Amino acid sequence: MGFDILGLSEDLLSVVEKSGYTEPTPIQTKAIPGILQGRDILGIAQTGTGKTASFTLPMIDILSHGRARARMPRSLILEPTRELATQVSESFEKYGEKSKLTMALLIGGVAFADQERKLDRGVDVLIATPGRLMDHMERGKVMLNGVEILVVDEADRMLDMGFIPDVEKICSAMPQKIQSLFFSATMPKEVKRLTDRFLKDPREIEVAAPASTAQTITQKLCKVKGGEKEKRVALRHLLKEENVKNGIIFCNRKSTVKVVCKSLTVHGFSVGELHGDMHQSSRTETLNNFKNGEIQLLVASDVAARGLDIPDVSHVFNFEIPNNPEDYVHRIGRTGRAGREGASFTLACPSEKKALSFLLKFLGKDIPLHELPEMDVRPGKSSAKRSDSPRPKKAEEDHKAATEKPRKTREPRQKSTGKPVVGMGDHVPAFLLRDEPKKAHKA
Repeated sequence: MGFDILGLSEDLLSVVEKSGYTEPTPIQTKAIPGILQGRDILGIAQTGTGKTASFTLPMIDILSHGRARARMPRSLILEPTRELATQVSESFEKYGEKSKLTMALLIGGVAFADQERKLDRGVDVLIATPGRLMDHMERGKVMLNGVEILVVDEADRMLDMGFIPDVEKICSAMPQKIQSLFFSATMPKEVKRLTDRFLKDPREIEVAAPASTAQTITQKLCKVKGGEKEKRVALRHLLKEENVKNGIIFCNRKSTVKVVCKSLTVHGFSVGELHGDMHQSSRTETLNNFKNGEIQLLVASDVAARGLDIPDVSHVFNFEIPNNPEDYVHRIGRTGRAGREGASFTLACPSEKKALSFLLKFLGKDIPLHELPEMDVRPGKSSAKRSDSPRPKKAEEDHKAATEKPRKTREPRQKSTGKPVVGMGDHVPAFLLRDEPKKAHKA
């Protein structure tokens, strides 16, 4: 079955064909006709299923008729992170090359003035993160009463990041008669409450069991004796042992991202880092370098766990077990995309025993073990552990004599002046070490 039976225009079909896509994914097959019919959609789909195209393609056709007014966008797409918002904007640029639709991207780390100029001219498609959109709304630079289509993407991620109150305020500022499309990998209670409030008789689409992992991903668990230092040694061993074309290494904390990136750089790996403390221009540059193959490894916090459109990542490494078990699915979903094979390795140390137990319970199965050789974590040593056989006795004595520091003898000093006594050989008369008698003070 091809895209031609989904109801898309001829111009859009030609662009899709030019992009190299011939068959729609299940989420695209089920969502696109309903969106073109004007239905509200509640889509439950894991990352990497083609979800972005399932709403960008029909939106381009729907918005092709009409004209935007200043500061009143005709459609709004909310994304939880800058990276996801940027990816969606790239999709509109790619698929909308034959349309005359205008677009604005409202994300942090970019000057307000540039964004305001685009809003003043009027945009058909507004793609934004909740925080930056709220800033523009409070400044009076954008009004939402002209919105015809609303997309809330990665709704469960919005919940994790604390954006649900902002999303509710934004949705409440729009007309009641709009088409709403909500997408989420899972359906927590808070997200369900949100969809019940803002969706009208939605068509519910579920293309995979929530939190399931792709069958094309080979998963391995590596149990490491020790802590983060031992994990870094184990990680370097895996990177050398595996045929890693490119890979993403996930950490729970920004500080760990920096440490792991620095460690890999010192050991000669081609690596970049991605976390929330970076300026937007640096994040964009790092992602582009990774996509273009200029760097082989990307060390990232969970800001990069969902939605990054990097179609051919060979490996994912979990340097730490994620705090939220659902994030494991989104992390490893960066590999094995679009039917390709991928591999994931999760490093676990004794202090993560409880987190590992929660993860396995969530997955409902064990992750196959990958045995690691014993590691030597001493600075400057190779990862393979050296032989523990003792040195021969004579060699041990020679080594001790060569390395042992000579003992220092204490030089005799005068008590009164603290100066060393010289010219007396080894014997120093006792009277020289005594203090001089104190002079009596006159009354």
